[in-house]
Amino acid sequence: MSLDRLSQFDADPDAGEVIDGELAVTDDVLVKAFALGPDARIEPHEHDGATNVFHVVRGAVTVQQDDTAETIAAPGVVLNERGQAHGAHNHTDEVAVLTASLCPLPGQ
Repeated sequence: MSLDRLSQFDADPDAGEVIDGELAVTDDVLVKAFALGPDARIEPHEHDGATNVFHVVRGAVTVQQDDTAETIAAPGVVLNERGQAHGAHNHTDEVAVLTASLCPLPGQ
């Protein structure tokens, strides 16, 4: 078994589809992977009590933060502060993969 948890995330989403999976869950942090098919999106949302960090590991996504949008290509890291609206959209014809780390977990 590999220590690399991302290597265990094998997702091939169709156009418009998002497939996600948990890579690590502890008392302190949640790390999820998201595979976005062409034209797929993670709708903007907020985490009032937690910081969320995107790591773009494959392809490129357009990250929305409040009223700002920027295309981030792999490898890339985006900090989403507590309470900041954020989301991602794959405007490409290829699958894009990002991880999201949430810390601390809500309610901790």
